Amino acid sequence: MRSLVGLVSVVTAASLYLYSLSLYLPPGPRKHSNRTSDTNNADTEVSGEDGDEPSRLKFPSDLEELRELADLLQFYKTEHTGYVLLLFCSAYLYKQSFAIPGSSFLNILAGAIFGAYEGLLLACLLTTVGSTMCYLLSKAFGKHYIEKRFPDKVSMLQRKVEENQDCLFFFLLFLRFFPMTPNWFLNMSAPIVNIPITFFFGSVFIGLLPYNFICVQTGVMLSEVSSLDDLFSWERLLQLLAIACVALLPGALIRRYSRRRLKLDDATRNGVIPNEKKDQ
Repeated sequence: MRSLVGLVSVVTAASLYLYSLSLYLPPGPRKHSNRTSDTNNADTEVSGEDGDEPSRLKFPSDLEELRELADLLQFYKTEHTGYVLLLFCSAYLYKQSFAIPGSSFLNILAGAIFGAYEGLLLACLLTTVGSTMCYLLSKAFGKHYIEKRFPDKVSMLQRKVEENQDCLFFFLLFLRFFPMTPNWFLNMSAPIVNIPITFFFGSVFIGLLPYNFICVQTGVMLSEVSSLDDLFSWERLLQLLAIACVALLPGALIRRYSRRRLKLDDATRNGVIPNEKKDQ
């Protein structure tokens, strides 16, 4: 009971902080309501007239909302870079720490707002720090509930960790590249199966690098592409090919290493979970 109260207190405090941070949103563009069919050029400009709807911040749930949020934050970033950075980092850590789905949209958003290099560095750091915070929260508050809710998955992971103690770091990398269990579950169960936090931290940063790279590059293209013709140009196709090669190379090396050193069953070696182990 004490652990549940502690977790609820942490979630509440973090939610209040994120909400209060959104209240300091600087003046920005407003969404126009289509009141008449005949609009002129003045109507399409950013304005603050009565009847216009102010832009609101919310976590994106599809590509259209993602594009709108990227445009809004790019508008703010020109004069309020520090605020946008703080808001983005806070929202990302909130999602990652409490294992809330949707971090892929934030990775794409990082590329759209901050560019390829800064966006990738930011995404990798936030993914790692947020996952580590989830690890610590689970260690402090969630051990009993996770073992009770997922007994089979925890016992399976515990067995694999014990079997691969001599090459534990590479085993953790393998789990990130070819997940036999979802990343959110691995973040929460890692302290329960006695994975050291140093190994955990390093494996998240390196293991999720290809995934973050793909998402950030997608965000960069999202901010640059204005039509389907731009997306299917030779330049974009070559860029996508290069992204795929860079992302697949680390996974290929880890797969080759796993065949020689890691103690995995055949299904796990191929990145496939047996039917009874798959998520519903």
